[in-house]
Amino acid sequence: MAPNTDHQKSVRAERQLRRIRSFYAAGVLLWAASSAWTGWKHPGSTQMWACALFTVVFAGLLAMASVWLRRIEATGAGRARHHAAPRHRTTIRHVNA
Repeated sequence: MAPNTDHQKSVRAERQLRRIRSFYAAGVLLWAASSAWTGWKHPGSTQMWACALFTVVFAGLLAMASVWLRRIEATGAGRARHHAAPRHRTTIRHVNA
């Protein structure tokens, strides 16, 4: 098995950052909704501030993941992403004369 090249590592990192970015976006939405709900029911409570803190933390993580993803995409511009053979089968076509 061949050792990983820098290109393979960057493709893997890009894929992982895309996945974790969607996880962080879901976390921001969840904690923002929870913060709004708790702020409506119990304004100024410790639970509301904890939800607000988690919203800020997930928003920061989402921003950092997005910045890193843009940097990876900028350095990998113009490179082929897939090196595997095409999945469709090639067929031999006969010409009738």
